[in-house]
Amino acid sequence: MSDAASHIVRSVEELDALYGQPLERALTKETDRLNEDYRAFVEAAPFIVLASVGPQGLDCSPKGDPAGFVRILDARTVAIPDRPGNNRLDNLRNIVADPRVSVLFLIPGNGESLRINGRAHVSADPALLAGFEIAGKLPRTAIVVSIDAVYFHCSKAIVRSKLWDPATRVPAGSLPSPGTILKHLSDGRIDGAAYDRDAPARIQATLY
Repeated sequence: MSDAASHIVRSVEELDALYGQPLERALTKETDRLNEDYRAFVEAAPFIVLASVGPQGLDCSPKGDPAGFVRILDARTVAIPDRPGNNRLDNLRNIVADPRVSVLFLIPGNGESLRINGRAHVSADPALLAGFEIAGKLPRTAIVVSIDAVYFHCSKAIVRSKLWDPATRVPAGSLPSPGTILKHLSDGRIDGAAYDRDAPARIQATLY
């Protein structure tokens, strides 16, 4: 049996030996601003994943709204509304401590995805928040990202996962429900059945 520790890759040089150098087109994809093509991806995306890092660890949070909800302020800056959630504020706490973020944009039915790396701050500017009004309600803050790099990922991951293929959808009820998970994690203190029963109304009431 081989020694697993001896196969741990511990340096960039070892990685390069395993994978070789990136192709020219992979390097050409990266820019330091939103060009016309990359703007189209941001404006079409209804869903993003925001990754951040801070003293308490890492966070990777989903965010969604109607397509174009991430506002392009200029070629080097975007703003993301922070809609009501669970008030853990994991990514906001991280950003206040460490501005580094990465944002992945996903568009249903599209194979390519877009990634923005940059540095963010949390803004409560009323003029900025006013532009994110939905159903008469405003987010409490927005995450403003100054872009360091923009890059599009090719479709291989989407193709391999069949993410947008209806045939791969998991049947309803085949996974533990949120209430079931909470019941188990709380050793029964949380009424899981009641949580699931009230969820549709609760979500609609607190969506914005």
